[in-house]
Amino acid sequence: MFYILLFIIIIAMIMVQIQQPAQEEALTINQVASDIKAGRVSRIIIEASDRLRLIYAGSLDTERISHKEPNSTLVEQLTGLGVTPEELAPDKISIEVRPPSAWLDVLTILGYIAPFIILAFVFWFVFRQAQGSNNAAMSFGKSRARMFSGEHPTVTFNDVAGVEEAKEGLQEIVEFLREPEKFISLGARIPKGVLLVGPPGTGKTLLAKAVSGEAGVPFFSISGSEFVEMFVGVGASRVRDLFEQAKRHSPCIVFIDEIDAVGRQRGAGLGGSHDEREQTLNQMLVEMDGFDTDTNIIMVAATNRPDILDPALLRPGRFDRQVVLDRPDVRGREAILNVHVKGKPLEPNIDLSVLARGTPGFVGADLENLVNEAAILAARREKKAIGQPEFQEAIERVIAGPERKSRLISPDEKLIIAYHEAGHAIVSNALPNADPVHKVTIIPRGRALGYMMHMPDEDREMQSRNKMLDDMATALGGRAAEELIFDDITSGASSDLQSVTRTARTMIMRLGMSKKLGTRVYGQKEELVFLGREISEQKDYSEAVAELIDREVLELVNEAYDRAKEVLTKYKDKLDEVARKLLEVETLPREEFDKIFPPPVQKRIGGTPIAMNGATG
Repeated sequence: MFYILLFIIIIAMIMVQIQQPAQEEALTINQVASDIKAGRVSRIIIEASDRLRLIYAGSLDTERISHKEPNSTLVEQLTGLGVTPEELAPDKISIEVRPPSAWLDVLTILGYIAPFIILAFVFWFVFRQAQGSNNAAMSFGKSRARMFSGEHPTVTFNDVAGVEEAKEGLQEIVEFLREPEKFISLGARIPKGVLLVGPPGTGKTLLAKAVSGEAGVPFFSISGSEFVEMFVGVGASRVRDLFEQAKRHSPCIVFIDEIDAVGRQRGAGLGGSHDEREQTLNQMLVEMDGFDTDTNIIMVAATNRPDILDPALLRPGRFDRQVVLDRPDVRGREAILNVHVKGKPLEPNIDLSVLARGTPGFVGADLENLVNEAAILAARREKKAIGQPEFQEAIERVIAGPERKSRLISPDEKLIIAYHEAGHAIVSNALPNADPVHKVTIIPRGRALGYMMHMPDEDREMQSRNKMLDDMATALGGRAAEELIFDDITSGASSDLQSVTRTARTMIMRLGMSKKLGTRVYGQKEELVFLGREISEQKDYSEAVAELIDREVLELVNEAYDRAKEVLTKYKDKLDEVARKLLEVETLPREEFDKIFPPPVQKRIGGTPIAMNGATG
């Protein structure tokens, strides 16, 4: 309606402009009398407001505008200026009186007031829209939670894989929402809140939606950051409105993503001030306490920083149950891959178990991205199905970035890179506790000029001291190869040195793996709760101990470097052969590498020596 009225007003203004000729300089009545005496005027039209339109002889297109005095007639004024009655005779000049048009007057008035009408309608339209449900521009205190109906669930437990323990922990919530009488009749109180804890990408939001889909109840979703605004009291008002909506749609699930944005410990702001975020948290605590046993509202929240949440949120009666979603193991990753490849054409030789073993540390979001990258690569290669090469390339893209084959590398640098990566691979294959080599390449990818990939035979929750020492030697194999072959070193090992130094310091100060310093932790990490990050480390040891720590770290690093040089010296012929092959083909997969240098020792997995294929003893 608003747009129709606006269109009518614009058309009326255009008609007024058409009806009113362009403004031009008006003639004086003396000039009109002179033109009549000269016989140049053939017609005079007297319009409203004493306005005169003069049409000149010889051309109907020549018109001029003038005005007469209001207190007398036009003939009286012209004769007073010397115009004779013969010159005003009808056969010489036609004088016509045109009555005023009421419609023209209306349009003229409308043309003046149209801008004000348009402005009033604009304000009315904006205010009306602001009060609507689709635009919260003026309703700051209303909750911005999005409600999803549970009648037609889009996500169920079948769509969530790799977190079987977490699904079992949430099955009670589903049963309570389906059959609350079974629990209430026994006097049982279902947990009011469930806190999903885990690293980013492990499927916390997806699992919350699956609970709603399994129970078939409405699902309110909101982010913790959507509560807090620059206006005081808005966050608390939105919390009240959210819980009011939830009570109207009970039974239901209220999901707050990234609750640490609003649930950090109180009193941790600058100067310990009671800021808007704390008011929002206080209101949330009050509302959760106000739940009755028969409201059937389940609060589900997700965070990857449970250590910075306010203790009042975690006490019994609020978020009194925590469900941990950790990084999936190899079986979990295979199950997640099976979920994500549904509906995608795959080649018959696809082995998802190999992909699962080659993606240690990947979470659900990484695996979803991996499958998507593989599908994109298959489409770019004009294939009708996704094959194992696409999946392998996608793994490397996710880990190290895209290939940079166009990067120009001089032959001398390429030779150094080949020996550097060959050094990593030889040391890794020769040491009993290091992971098997999966691939070696000198093709630049991401920020790396070359890299070596491991393929762990199984996931490990704990690392032994011998495993960490072998990994340090493997990391220093590239630098050792450079020194052994070229009698010089380069900056290519900078990231390796950082990794080895960090591992050695962790072993000494955090894991008690030093014979001289004993089984003790040195230094207490301090963390600012408001920032949620480490800011310093409290030094709880003497300068003498600090010096001893430095010596122990240096000793561990030097020991690992000497072991790497010892291995490369022993297998220098294999080092040369692997480097030459890399210069020839640029990439060596595990099978090709094992043909050149099969593992000379038994590999230990979980502390038990296991003979690998191709071992020569």
